[in-house]
Amino acid sequence: MGQIINRKNISEFVANLHKAGKTVVTTNGCFDILHVGHVRYLQKSKSFADYLMVLLNSDKSVKSIKGDDRPINNEMDRAELLCALNCVDFVVLFDESSPASLLDEIKPDVYTKGADYTMDTLPERDIMIKNKTKVEFIDFVQGKSTTNIINKINSKE
Repeated sequence: MGQIINRKNISEFVANLHKAGKTVVTTNGCFDILHVGHVRYLQKSKSFADYLMVLLNSDKSVKSIKGDDRPINNEMDRAELLCALNCVDFVVLFDESSPASLLDEIKPDVYTKGADYTMDTLPERDIMIKNKTKVEFIDFVQGKSTTNIINKINSKE
């Protein structure tokens, strides 16, 4: 079972994992209504390293990105659900709209992002290059998204 890690000591926490010879892969997202697309993405992410650390947008961050009617599930519920997945080792919440500064603190071995990005369009590109982090792009599961779920629910009303 995964655990929620406080951001305050994150660089020291990851440095200790690295000292123990372990590798860390990170990814980030809102993971608002958990669905099979999320699970497959996270399982694939975990395959790239010893530990998967999910950088989770806080409620404040989700609202700034997706609007006042989101998130559907609060940050602690979303974090707990992620921690319940076998593939997730750690969850770290962040308030910013981008995980860039947190990624710079963590300096993961690998960073995963959806295949709708490329190295040229990756917002965190400069930090990945600076810290020599390998980037892996993962294909989405067709038709599986939180937005699709919300739209389906709303169409039933």
